[in-house]
Amino acid sequence: MTDSPDAESRFLEQLGQRVRTMRALRGMSRKVLAKVSGISERYIAQLESGKGNVSIVLLRRVSDAMGAHLEDLLPSVDPTPDWQMFRDLLRKATPAQIAQAKDLLAGGSASAPRRAPFCGIALIGLRGAGKSTLGRMLAKKVGWSFVELNKEVEQQNGLSVAEIIALYGQEGFRRMEQAALQQLLARNELMVLATGGGIVSEPLTFDQILTSFYTIWLKAEPEEHMARVRRQGDLRPMADDRSAMAELRNILLSREPLYSRATAVVDTAGLSVDAAAARLIDAVRPVLQNEARSFGLRSVAL
Repeated sequence: MTDSPDAESRFLEQLGQRVRTMRALRGMSRKVLAKVSGISERYIAQLESGKGNVSIVLLRRVSDAMGAHLEDLLPSVDPTPDWQMFRDLLRKATPAQIAQAKDLLAGGSASAPRRAPFCGIALIGLRGAGKSTLGRMLAKKVGWSFVELNKEVEQQNGLSVAEIIALYGQEGFRRMEQAALQQLLARNELMVLATGGGIVSEPLTFDQILTSFYTIWLKAEPEEHMARVRRQGDLRPMADDRSAMAELRNILLSREPLYSRATAVVDTAGLSVDAAAARLIDAVRPVLQNEARSFGLRSVAL
């Protein structure tokens, strides 16, 4: 028994939406995806609009180009971030860990989860959100080190982010990003961490951020993101594409459900740098006081 034409059309529409969302999570323009996958931009546009009856081979090329798993694009698979995180954890788990998980899911008992060590403040958000500028100001104020995760990746691998992606693809970069984060956490020192805008697209890495840091989403209007990026001289493909603003809105729309998992949101729309920094300091004041009491940390006067 085959699906009706309407069911097939719905499937193709949902598939196109998955591809469009995954591309936005990766921060890739349609032009860049076409170049990396070797598939024409016109064909990808048809696929994303639900009009492309794509072959499994071409769909695999699209998923590989985005550093995604093929099953993440299929409408029949649960797209929730938690499911993707569980799947990736299972892929890395030992047989003993899998057996323990099966026992727990079947109703067995487990000891109370241990709270992850508090590592500081992590800032997430799109490019141009002010993570680097405001992060440095906050770190200086509280007396902690300031770390940019992308720069740690570059330093540990001796390559720029662009070179890493060109040589190893999105998937390779995400592996190096996760390794760099683990090395940072192993330092056991408090820090203000500025993350890359697309870190939310990697479930395991993002979950580690959420459990180890007090995470703040620096939020602004799309026009402000674009203006700040251009003022910084960022001329990457997304910044000079003719449809850049539409792409940026699509990225923000796709990432908002993930960014909103942050512990707090600081909206910097329309604020000067000093005013945005003051708002950020107000947002972290309660957690700094709470962590100081819980772990005997040095109290920070803000």
